[in-house]
Amino acid sequence: MMEFDTSYDYACEMDRQDSLASFRSEFYIKEDTIYLDGNSLGLLSKRAEKTLTGLLDSWKQYGIDGWTEGKYPWYDLSERLGDMISPLVGASPEEVIVTGSTTTNLHQMVATFYNPKGKKTKILADELTFPSDIYALQSQIRLKGYDSDSHLVQVKSRDGRMIEEDDIIEAMSEEIALIVLPSVLYRSGQILDMKRLTTEAHKRGIVIGFDLCHSIGAITHDMSGWDVDFAVWCNYKYLNSGPGGVGGLYVNKQHFGRIPGLAGWFSSRKDKQFDMEHTLTPAESAGAYQIGTPHVLSIAPLVGSLEIFAEAGIEKLREKSLNITRYMMDLISHELKGMGFTIGNPTEDSKRGGHIYLEHGEAARICKALKANGVIPDFRSPNGVRLAPVALYNTYEEVWKSIQILKKIMKEEQYKQFENKRGVVA
Repeated sequence: MMEFDTSYDYACEMDRQDSLASFRSEFYIKEDTIYLDGNSLGLLSKRAEKTLTGLLDSWKQYGIDGWTEGKYPWYDLSERLGDMISPLVGASPEEVIVTGSTTTNLHQMVATFYNPKGKKTKILADELTFPSDIYALQSQIRLKGYDSDSHLVQVKSRDGRMIEEDDIIEAMSEEIALIVLPSVLYRSGQILDMKRLTTEAHKRGIVIGFDLCHSIGAITHDMSGWDVDFAVWCNYKYLNSGPGGVGGLYVNKQHFGRIPGLAGWFSSRKDKQFDMEHTLTPAESAGAYQIGTPHVLSIAPLVGSLEIFAEAGIEKLREKSLNITRYMMDLISHELKGMGFTIGNPTEDSKRGGHIYLEHGEAARICKALKANGVIPDFRSPNGVRLAPVALYNTYEEVWKSIQILKKIMKEEQYKQFENKRGVVA
C-alpha cells in the first residue's frame, strides 16, 4: 500500500490534473481567503451576476411586458429553470419547479400529502434533521387537529451523528401516514439510502419525501427512478443562487392532477390563469405546487449558475467532491493526530455528502481562529466544524493550506484568545 503524500507539491499536482479546474475562474473569490462554507452559502459566479443584471435590465426595458418579452420571459421562468435543474435531481422536467423556499415548499408538500385517516395519523422524521423541517411538520400536525408531541415520530440516532436506515424502517408502523427525511444530514454529511427507504415506505402504503438542501448540486439523484413522492430544497448552497435565493421542489408525476394543499395564483394551468375563474384548474405538472408570483430578481442568479452546472456535469462534480473530501480526511488524519479532533462524517464514498464534519470540544473558538487566519468554516452546535471543499471552485492546494493553518492554530493554541461560544449567525 502506497504511503499517503502530505506534501504541498502533491496538492498542486492534483490541481493540475483536475478537469474541472477552469470553473474556478467563473467565481468571485476573495484574495487571501480560503472559502470552505459553500455548504451554507455558495459563492457568486460571474454568470449568476450577469443573469441577475440581465433580468433587472428586462424590467427596465420592458416594464410589464417583461412577463412575455426578452431572453428570459418571467411568466414561465420557474418552469424553464425546473427543466434546467431536473438532471440534478434525476427527474423529468415537468416534475420540477423552482419556487418558494425550503420551508414554504415543505409546508406545501405536507399540506398536500399528509392526509391522516384511521390509524394512519402520524408523521415520521428523524432527530438529527434541520430544525426548520421539524417546525413545519409540527405546525402541519397541529393544523390537522393533532398533538405534535405524540404525532411526530422522530427516529433516534445511535451515536448522535448518524441515523441507521434499519431504525427508520422499523419505525414505519401502521400509524405512519407520511415520512419526511433529509437526503444528507446537515451536521455529519451522512447520505441516507433514498431508494431503499422509498421502497420500504411504499411497501407499507406510506408517502415519502426528502429534503435535498445538503445534497443538490453535490451528489447525484434519481428521484423519478427511485419513485420518491416529493422533494424540496434550497438553491443557495452548492447551486450558488445567492442569499435567500428561491428554492425548488419535485413532485412525482403520478401525483399530477390533484389540488395542492396550499393553492394560489401560480398553481393555475398557464392557459387558464388569466381567465380569472374562482375554481382552480391546477397545472398538470409540478407547477401546480407554486403558490404566488415568482420572485424574478431572486430567481435570476440561478439561471447563470445552472448554465455552469450543465457544462460541468453533476457526475464529474461528484467524482471530484469525493476525491477532494477523501484527500481532506487523509490530511486531517496525518496532520492533526493527537489534537482532539474526531472525523464525524461517514468515510465511505457511498455514504458521504459534500462536506467534512470535525468534532472538537473547542469547536466554536476554533472556527473563530480559522476565520482570523483567512479560512471560512462553518460551526454547528454543539461541537462541530464543517468544512466544504466545493468541487466547482475549491482546490487541493486550498485544502492543504487550510489543514496546515488548522494545525498551526492548534499547536500555538491561538483559539484560546476567542470565546468558545457561537456568533449570532453560526
